[in-house]
Amino acid sequence: MELPFDGAISAWHKDGAPENVRGAIERAGKDDILNPTYPYTEELPGKVYDPAIEALQVELVKLQAWVKETGARVVIVFEGRDAAGKGGTIKVFREYLNPRGARVVALSKPSDTEKTQWYFQRYIDHLPSAGEIVFFDRSWYNRGVVEKVFGFCTDAEREHFFAQVNPFEAMLVEEGIHLVKFWLNVGQAEQLRRFLKRERDPLKQWKLSWIDVEGLKKWEAYSDAIRETLDRTHTQAAPWTVIRSDDKRRARLAAVRHVLAGLDYARKTPGALGPHDPAICGGPDIWHG
Repeated sequence: MELPFDGAISAWHKDGAPENVRGAIERAGKDDILNPTYPYTEELPGKVYDPAIEALQVELVKLQAWVKETGARVVIVFEGRDAAGKGGTIKVFREYLNPRGARVVALSKPSDTEKTQWYFQRYIDHLPSAGEIVFFDRSWYNRGVVEKVFGFCTDAEREHFFAQVNPFEAMLVEEGIHLVKFWLNVGQAEQLRRFLKRERDPLKQWKLSWIDVEGLKKWEAYSDAIRETLDRTHTQAAPWTVIRSDDKRRARLAAVRHVLAGLDYARKTPGALGPHDPAICGGPDIWHG
């Protein structure tokens, strides 16, 4: 089978990955958690996850009905390292929602025209109208992390971004938009394991990009940019919620629970939300580079 990018991910796994990362992948069983700092050693069993996520998805349907009835506007931002599980978590959120009122925004690189505009302008065009929930699969935080790591912006442009982003988000909140910012974090070995699976799966190879391949070599640069971004943009008006996503099932439960717990929607069944796990879901203090 022909591998994308001429098998560059497999080649990096063999010759470029740190020894501890390569060893963790080679020793691991199917359900083992690879990250030694993660609070659990195995993935959450399906027999626990399935009924829990089903109950939460019923609550999400209630939430959307409340959003539509009241004209509320909800923005949920998903950021994180490549292969951290952003798309899969968004899919769980939207699976039983009416797509007319629950949109995903996943923008490609700016066009030549967009490059001449105010940086936030193309994102503003996708903010929700009354009764809508919008999921940003990556967002304006590209400038804080990816653009910094790959040199797609100057230091001055990034500093200008940091000067504006907190007031920008405060304005969204003051306008009445419910804003949730998720940072999904995944360990280096688990990220590489997921990339290797994608590389070998014809149905998932489309998820890989040149940025993913080159980003494998830039783990520390990403860590530095992420740490600074979280530190500088974690505010009272728009705080970050970090989800440790080495276990996708625990991550998805935590993300949905957090959104549901933070909104006072009609017909809520509090017992259906389940327990909050502070080891999986918290502020920037639980982020591990």
